[in-house]
Amino acid sequence: MAVLRFVLGDQLSRDLSSLKDIEDGDVVLMCEVADEANYVRHHQRKIAFLFSAMRHFADDIRERDVTVDYVTLDDAENTGSFTEELKRAVKRHQPDSVVVTEPGEWRVLEMMRDWRETLDCPVEIRNDDRFICDHETFDKWAEGNKELRQEYFYREMRKYTSYLMDGNKPAEGKWNFDHDNREPLKKRITAPERPNYTVDETTEAVLDLVGKRFGNHFGSLENFDYPVTRRQALHYLRWFLDEALPDFGTYQDAMREGAPLLFHSHLSALINCGLLDPREVCERAEDAYREGKAPINAVEGFIRQIIGWREFIRGVYWREMPDYASSNKLNAQRKLPDFFWTGETDLNCLKQSFKEVRESAYNHHIQRLMVIGNFCLLCGFDPREVQEWYLVVYHDAYEWVEMPNVVGMILYADGGLFASKPYAASSNYIDKMSDYCGNCTYSPNTKVGEGACPFNVLYWDFIARNKDRLKGNPRLNRTYATLDRMNEEKLKQSRKEAQEFLDGLVATGDY
Repeated sequence: MAVLRFVLGDQLSRDLSSLKDIEDGDVVLMCEVADEANYVRHHQRKIAFLFSAMRHFADDIRERDVTVDYVTLDDAENTGSFTEELKRAVKRHQPDSVVVTEPGEWRVLEMMRDWRETLDCPVEIRNDDRFICDHETFDKWAEGNKELRQEYFYREMRKYTSYLMDGNKPAEGKWNFDHDNREPLKKRITAPERPNYTVDETTEAVLDLVGKRFGNHFGSLENFDYPVTRRQALHYLRWFLDEALPDFGTYQDAMREGAPLLFHSHLSALINCGLLDPREVCERAEDAYREGKAPINAVEGFIRQIIGWREFIRGVYWREMPDYASSNKLNAQRKLPDFFWTGETDLNCLKQSFKEVRESAYNHHIQRLMVIGNFCLLCGFDPREVQEWYLVVYHDAYEWVEMPNVVGMILYADGGLFASKPYAASSNYIDKMSDYCGNCTYSPNTKVGEGACPFNVLYWDFIARNKDRLKGNPRLNRTYATLDRMNEEKLKQSRKEAQEFLDGLVATGDY
């Protein structure tokens, strides 16, 4: 019986569940469709990365004698949508059934469920077993909990996988070494030089196509050098383990102007599209620890990002959808300002982060959370607009990972489903963990008045305007005690300056 196996652009794994029992006569369908590139105006580099990775993956499995029906974006017959391309492929191949692996996004799953009603053959939707924790297991763990805490989930995942475990106890006696991972970057410390992956003919053709079709989207295609094949992805993983992992833990929260990657792995896009498997990444990192090549704080912090945070966030997304997208417990309504797209701002921390994401479609997690995200939280930007921005600009962003991070972690828009408090901060944290403030128009040490960093006045404005919603949070007791003791005139001046700053933000919506 011939089977048509539909593989999506973030499912580039040879051992994908929909491919595991492939037989002679079966056909793998892959297609580049305008609907997916345009449903939000994705970063040009993100589109180019995925199209190139898809084309290379198709070539890879063809070399294993698999028949691939690949529809390029510029195919004259391309209808531009998953559904219509699948219908055309069913007509071409007349399969006995269609097999797919569940997608990463709710809207695409709804689309797949509709295929069962609209196609002339059966459609089987298989679980995505590339993730370590399936939906049922996560839901069982979460059942009955009003609040979900990643740390407890992470410990269960450590036990389940046996990563960094010595028997039934965590390696070196602790579950979490985050306390050792918050060092600012000393001037004498330099980041290792990264590999540069040559653009081949396939990628060159994709870059040309994307430049022509999506040149008005955010971002740049210049100096494209990211891995797009399985071989390159494995090479990048080996490089990270040897050159960057040993110092990753200590300096993972640090930021330096002109050094966007530092010791970060930069592997998230490769894992999320399937070129790397999360298990192999964790196992190789653990090997580095067991062999004495990397310290426990680095390896534990890295593995926690994958089996703790990544798996946890995915579980939250599927458990809470579809209503989760509209969460807005802090009633944030302000429009996202234009400089999120142009990068034209006097706030150097934001300016540097926006410059880097425009050039590379990447920021590391502290830039996303404590610079850009913190600013969004303090200003009260509309969660839906912030969600879209994060989904647009990052090459590792898919709704399942982007939405919970924005709604729950960055904006506290779900009211604390899994974040124990809002991650609101003044300029102190950014000043401590970066060199951004030294080249900024504003002073982090000036709290109000001329030259005051906007993060300082925005912080106390946020705390004050959300007092009724947040004062009962035990992790904010000291903050609200400080607010209650604050000189009334000083607070009034701070809030006045915050409002003036907010009123000065330009949001035309033209981007």
